[in-house]
Amino acid sequence: MGLPILAIFLIQTMSTFAIGDIHGCLTALKTLYKAVGISSDDTMIFLGDYVDRGPHSAQVIDWILERDDRNAFALRGNHEVMMMEFCRRKAPSNPHTENWLRYGGAETLASYEIDPSRPDFEKIPSRHWAFLDRTLPYHEMENFIFVHAGLKPGIALSMQLPRALFWQKIVGEPQSYGDGKTVICGHTAQRSGEIANFGHTICIDTCAYGGQWLTCLEVESGTYWQANQEGTVREGKLR
Repeated sequence: MGLPILAIFLIQTMSTFAIGDIHGCLTALKTLYKAVGISSDDTMIFLGDYVDRGPHSAQVIDWILERDDRNAFALRGNHEVMMMEFCRRKAPSNPHTENWLRYGGAETLASYEIDPSRPDFEKIPSRHWAFLDRTLPYHEMENFIFVHAGLKPGIALSMQLPRALFWQKIVGEPQSYGDGKTVICGHTAQRSGEIANFGHTICIDTCAYGGQWLTCLEVESGTYWQANQEGTVREGKLR
């Protein structure tokens, strides 16, 4: 017996969305989510960098934790790496960690009402640390790989190093990762506010914290929505 018509319709209309680097831009995030109309049946991938630079890092994490998105995947960005290493006094995996306050950490501490000159990291809720601890290095689907920064071609996903996953910048045109899959990433801020589409690689960090746009991409169709901190929304489609 075949599936009921309604069930077939629901399967066909479920979508996969990716949201780029949020960086504490809560207004843009709320505006974007409302404009897109994402349902709990859709798959949502957050590409990391929830914290730093924008004004509401703590509130962004709270908002994500409050969502009832059963198919949501939160990736880890380099700013989460820096925050976790700095606040927990871990040996830094990257020299940027030691200067985290300069790279947006001061704004993150302010969102927790923590004085950067006398930081009390106990004010950061345990549920926020639990969220950061379970963020993923990447997420793979049949036709797509989602990662915060980038991948080294010819290396299996399970063997990718942190410097690629969390720190690798796009300089010029990136190499194709291969496997016939499109890489969806953030990290390399597109200060024009436009998505960087290389075909095999699509970067959707469109510099929300820098006065530009936060991007949500529906990966199968190429339709995208963008919102800014002023509450403005625009929509387009990749070419």
